[in-house]
Amino acid sequence: MGPETLIDAIRTKLGPAVEGVADSCGDPVLILRSDSVRASMAALREAPFDYAVLLDLTCVDFAAPEGRLELVYHLFSLSRNVRLRLKASLPAADPAVETLVGLWKNAEWLEREVFDMFGVRFEGHPYLRRILTYEGFEGHPLRKTYPWRLAQPRIPLKDGE
Repeated sequence: MGPETLIDAIRTKLGPAVEGVADSCGDPVLILRSDSVRASMAALREAPFDYAVLLDLTCVDFAAPEGRLELVYHLFSLSRNVRLRLKASLPAADPAVETLVGLWKNAEWLEREVFDMFGVRFEGHPYLRRILTYEGFEGHPLRKTYPWRLAQPRIPLKDGE
């Protein structure tokens, strides 16, 4: 199955969950509705697509007037040796999407990183808390609205340190 045929088959399987298709550096890119990310990812894990590996999850803050964040997922099919990039837009005011924990084990850490840096909530995540900054940290440092000169509160040292 060639790349165009594969994308057509994925679009047919996912139906209205796919809002658009693009190409970036030779890799196909699917733009998904944010409310169908988990269901779409679950379908892509199964045969005939076999995207068994979640390579990466990141986020991009577009400081547009409407304010939106874009989740970017990278999947890899071992049987086909093919990558697939998926994107989903979220409103910056209240970014939330369903978790992928349960589909891929590494999603737990990747989602915690995006939560910490951008403030995206992953509904159903078993342990959603900061991973790169400390618990008293205020804000999300990779948001474009983050005040870069913000003085963070100091936290007391633990006994014995």
